[in-house]
Amino acid sequence: MRVLAAMSGGVDSAVAAARAKDAGHDVTGVHLALARNPQTFRTGARGCCTLEDSRDARRAADVIGIPFYVWDMAEEFHDNVVDDFVNEYAAGRTPNPCLRCNEKIKFEAVLDRAVALGFDAVVTGHHARLGADGLLRRSVDIAKDQSYVLAVLTRAQLDRAVFPLGDSTKEQVRAEAAARDLAVADKPDSHDICFISDGDTRGFLESKLGSAPGDIVDGRTGETLGSHNGAYGFTIGQRKGLDLRVPAADGRPRYVLSITPVSNTVTVGPREDLEVDVVTADRPVWHSSADIADCEVQLRAHGEVVSAAVSLADGVLTARLKSPARGVAAGQAIVAYRPDADGDIVLGSATITAGSRAAANA
Repeated sequence: MRVLAAMSGGVDSAVAAARAKDAGHDVTGVHLALARNPQTFRTGARGCCTLEDSRDARRAADVIGIPFYVWDMAEEFHDNVVDDFVNEYAAGRTPNPCLRCNEKIKFEAVLDRAVALGFDAVVTGHHARLGADGLLRRSVDIAKDQSYVLAVLTRAQLDRAVFPLGDSTKEQVRAEAAARDLAVADKPDSHDICFISDGDTRGFLESKLGSAPGDIVDGRTGETLGSHNGAYGFTIGQRKGLDLRVPAADGRPRYVLSITPVSNTVTVGPREDLEVDVVTADRPVWHSSADIADCEVQLRAHGEVVSAAVSLADGVLTARLKSPARGVAAGQAIVAYRPDADGDIVLGSATITAGSRAAANA
């Protein structure tokens, strides 16, 4: 096959490109320039898409022996990922920008351009597997598994995707990179949000949305417990940074239960009030032949899995959890998995709209 290898400048994408070449594919490397104002150097493991990353990707392509290009996709990234991130927080939701980047950039904009140029598929360094049956599965390295952020991909997109690293652990990938004399073998993994290199998400959002003071209230009594400079600075389940003026009568900590942008109110309460056992979600991407499935669901990146009964009706996914979950935030993805002898299979995903208690719904 003639394949396009997306090379971020990290160790995973470099080894993925090398493996694709070893497999006999005609490989071309491409680095996606996603930042409008790329910095020359990273700050440790924070940030990506810098000039340093572009140079690292080019050097890796030279060592592997494949052609290499840089594609400027800063505007597409800003419109589809950064703006979406800001707008979602402004609406009281908690988005996952990595999921949106995979959906809108790597496997929509990039894949569309690649196909138009005559490529058959796009290769990435994601830790996930595509079985012989074409189904998306978890990586063998559960700690690095990225199937959660890939579950939004459609069947057509998965048919043109290649994930060479799904059968390897991160340690094996680094060892292979060193054996191949790739300079990125020991390069730190990028973490947090790539376009917020200092890690200050609240500061980034305030720079975009401005200060918007409001109240923090008790979910049970309605009492005002404190104030905030912007409801967008909070997420469901958050405990730190609440700065409450009135301590709880029982002395226990309080957690964010809900965010209401219309009234600019953040509601808090005890940990048990976070529990939900019914999750609804929209924008489903479903790969199973059945509309109803007893399965396991993951409600946030690297979160624990919960057994659930999942159903689809009129474009809405409903998951009835076998045991309560906490910290379920609108805007995150719910991903359904079916345990399998060859590794957990992704059944589908959807974007969470709400979590509730079945008893409260009765």
